[in-house]
Amino acid sequence: MDKFPSQKSAHAYLHPPREPFDQRMIDVGDGHRIYVEQSGNPGGRPVVVLHGGPGGGCSPAMRRYFDARAYRVILFDQRGCGRSQPHASVEANTTWHLVADIERIRTELEIDRWTVFGGSWGATLALIYAQAHPDSVARLILRGVFLATEAELQWFYGGGAGRFWPEVWERFVGLIPEDERDDLIAAYHKRLFAPDLRVQTEHAKAWTAWENALASVASTGAGGDTPDHYSRAFARLENHYFTNRVFLDRDGQILDDIGLIAHIPGIIVQGRYDMICPPHSAWSLAQRWPEADLRMIRNAGHALSEPGISAELVRVMDRIAEA
Repeated sequence: MDKFPSQKSAHAYLHPPREPFDQRMIDVGDGHRIYVEQSGNPGGRPVVVLHGGPGGGCSPAMRRYFDARAYRVILFDQRGCGRSQPHASVEANTTWHLVADIERIRTELEIDRWTVFGGSWGATLALIYAQAHPDSVARLILRGVFLATEAELQWFYGGGAGRFWPEVWERFVGLIPEDERDDLIAAYHKRLFAPDLRVQTEHAKAWTAWENALASVASTGAGGDTPDHYSRAFARLENHYFTNRVFLDRDGQILDDIGLIAHIPGIIVQGRYDMICPPHSAWSLAQRWPEADLRMIRNAGHALSEPGISAELVRVMDRIAEA
């Protein structure tokens, strides 16, 4: 599927940036206020973008996957991250709170049905939201599928991905005593929510670096040095959700309930060499979902910014706009 030269930057395929025409904070209750913005054409096709993590936050670059003449683009920061407040808070912060927030945004913006565009955790949340509110969703565009199963968590935090990146894995597990390494999610949880802010920050940066290091197929294994403020929200929220197995009732729930959205058209864009969310999840989803179209991108990993993934997502959204 990757018909674009892999050496090109992802920016070569993106639309010119546009500034928001609307920015607001919405009080969603429980002490939370979430940041919401709209850009593009106020009369265009509405599309809501669900960022990854949990805890990643949205960014201006996400607007560039959509032709601003054709789309009304809605971005928001999920509870506890980005510009939403309170920062890094896990109180009243579950999958079901986020599902309710998405529906609140839709109704407040007076949108009947919209396209839901999400990657990684954003793809998970898009699927769960669509299953809860199928009449609100016109189509789903998913990237780097994560189905929130125990097998996927064990792959990434139980040593599976570490077999491909042993030196990076050693950095990640090295902060944890050997007698706690059988459950790294629990071990990191203890430290990410420790009373000492320095302990929280040290482990938050390590948690974030492990994921960042594996995001791109061109990675050298360097996880980068993300700002303390960002790392703390990202790691605490992600760990909180994974500790609670994404607040689903049962393992495999998303695939079990796929019949609820069987009629909704969807496109899945998946990196062939995605180390964070391996392709088997995207393939399994496509096998069970009659209206899904799986686009497997060669020479691509997990990140939204992978050139082949960016090119395909822009191409998909341009073709939808032209239909």
